[in-house]
Amino acid sequence: MIEIRFHGRGGQGTVVLTTLLAHGLFKAGYEVQSFPFFGVERRGAPVEAYLRLDKKKILARTNVTAPDHVVVQDQTLLNSIDVTKGLKPGGWILLNCSTPPSDMSRFGNNRVAIVDAGRIALKHKLGSRTSPIVNTAMMGAFARMMETPPMKDIIAAIREEVPSDPEANVAAAQEAYQEVVILGLITSEDKK
Repeated sequence: MIEIRFHGRGGQGTVVLTTLLAHGLFKAGYEVQSFPFFGVERRGAPVEAYLRLDKKKILARTNVTAPDHVVVQDQTLLNSIDVTKGLKPGGWILLNCSTPPSDMSRFGNNRVAIVDAGRIALKHKLGSRTSPIVNTAMMGAFARMMETPPMKDIIAAIREEVPSDPEANVAAAQEAYQEVVILGLITSEDKK
């Protein structure tokens, strides 16, 4: 079983991202669970959501405390939340940012990928300049990073589940899939 924790802010579509990914992964033949964890429910407040996937039935019904991978939709969260808490060594960390963070040592012995999902969302008129909706762009980057689900299943999930401008959301996912930068494994040697 693979467990993934998603970090975002209220209004960015973090919960919708996990739901859309669950649909895409289900289409690709996985069993899935997707669920949110809310603290303060307001726009801009930190939000966590979780996704489990496996090729066999998932029996776990607990929160994800030791994720295999982490997705961060808002890089400002790196200043206030330890997004690597409980992350298994060697896992992926997908960041929404235009350039790699200056302090890569915070990511331990994990693999890092980045995508400028905010720029992509704005290009496709998803959200506003001050509050871009980055979830479908992050979905495309995730699919490339994890090599699943296939883009055809991402597109189908978006077209079936996104009521507002699905084609712009498909375009954002496809662009992020192409533009995600795989930095690879960050090791103690890289920190020197």
